[in-house]
Amino acid sequence: MHHLHLHDVPFDLIPLEVPFFLSRTSAGFPSPAQDDMEEPIDLGAWLVQHPAASYIMRVDGHSMLGAGINDGDLIVVDRSRTPRAGAIVVALVHGDRTLKRLRHMDGRHWLVPEAEGYPHTLVDENVEIWGVVVGVARQVR
Repeated sequence: MHHLHLHDVPFDLIPLEVPFFLSRTSAGFPSPAQDDMEEPIDLGAWLVQHPAASYIMRVDGHSMLGAGINDGDLIVVDRSRTPRAGAIVVALVHGDRTLKRLRHMDGRHWLVPEAEGYPHTLVDENVEIWGVVVGVARQVR
């Protein structure tokens, strides 16, 4: 079974404004009409709200497919956010980083995968919740 690994990705927040369109067309060929435009959006600032406490990591593995996080995706991890049940978190388990959903079951906290064939992990003294996932980015090819 291929386990999930996280790789650090260095990043610099360089303002990059792109036009932000609100399309009211549900099908067909939407055209970027002037009245549909909103303010330009800086995608880096939109994804990374707390740069000093944030990390970007590349996901290598398939255990979070059910949460829409795929192999090769970039995740934004914010260490300033308080981890709560239901959040997707990066955790250190025996020193190895992993990505799971934090769940509260039977009076205890668990790290739960979102794909078949991966184990649940009890949050105990060998587990440190390292940060909360606040964004996912992928290129569509």
